[in-house]
Amino acid sequence: MTDHALLLVNLGSPASTEVADVRRYLNQFLMDPYVIDLPWPVRRLLVSLILWKRPAASAHAYASIWWDEGSPLVALSRRLQTQMQGQWRHGPVELAMRYGEPSIESVLLRLASQGIRQVTLAPLYPQFADSTVTTVIEEAKRVVREHQLVMQFAILQPFYQQPEYIAALAESAKPHLQAGFDHLLLSFHGLPERHLHKLDPTGGQCLKGPDCCRTATPELLAVCYRAQCLRSAELFAAQLGLKPEQWSVSFQSRLGRAKWIEPYTEARLHELAGQGVKKLLVMCPAFVADCIETLEEIGIRGREEFLAAGGEELLLVPCLNDHPAWGPALNSLCERAPQAL
Repeated sequence: MTDHALLLVNLGSPASTEVADVRRYLNQFLMDPYVIDLPWPVRRLLVSLILWKRPAASAHAYASIWWDEGSPLVALSRRLQTQMQGQWRHGPVELAMRYGEPSIESVLLRLASQGIRQVTLAPLYPQFADSTVTTVIEEAKRVVREHQLVMQFAILQPFYQQPEYIAALAESAKPHLQAGFDHLLLSFHGLPERHLHKLDPTGGQCLKGPDCCRTATPELLAVCYRAQCLRSAELFAAQLGLKPEQWSVSFQSRLGRAKWIEPYTEARLHELAGQGVKKLLVMCPAFVADCIETLEEIGIRGREEFLAAGGEELLLVPCLNDHPAWGPALNSLCERAPQAL
């Protein structure tokens, strides 16, 4: 069968490092109600205030990590797409971005024009969050509904604890750990705490104690981003035989004044330096492709903060990107994606 497409979806990137392009991208991203979950008038006012100064600063940050071939996230995702074309045997392999280009809408319309009626939709996020997985699915639904497309979807489920993902992550990190380190920090993308509270099916367990994530019921684990991050970290550490004192978890990329899930990466960098850690490895397992949050936020600013606090060396371990172990693992996960939509 060659009429069943695989659609890989990642977050997205500005078209360039020009301030106007960055402003356009940030507006689309931040106005998504799954990202900033406030009523439209409040969200519009807040985003307008953010867009007053932030695009210039973000453009500078993007410029510091931009490649000759463009956005690192898009370029690395293209490489993964090429790798997957040698793995997926059922039809074309396409790539879309939730924000920016190529858009989910443009790719689905092109597939429909080619007669494709079966699509495996693969949000490239190991852990579940409304601001990542849900928004991709809802955007695909919108496109199908508004254009009256005749398409059936299978959807890749969050794979935070799937053996294929954990094994590929461990394989990609192994050479960096074998080179020696004092501590490994697993820095996941952060979320406002309210994103977790609103999805808590128990109504009262989420973030109510130091072990709430480790004692989460299956119902809660299915929707709790923080619990899934901790589960990924524990499985990864077990896969590589790391001792508890050799690694820790933190959460990065805070935006605004709302309380976000802790511990914060910035604070953890200072703590580790203060504890005498000299050579620090940092991995960002919430991302499968390197991007501004890994290359600039950790690789540049995080390194500067760690060194200023007394550390000597911070090494950013690359994301899975197009590592040889990742393509076969992702293909295996996509092959068993359940039918939905």
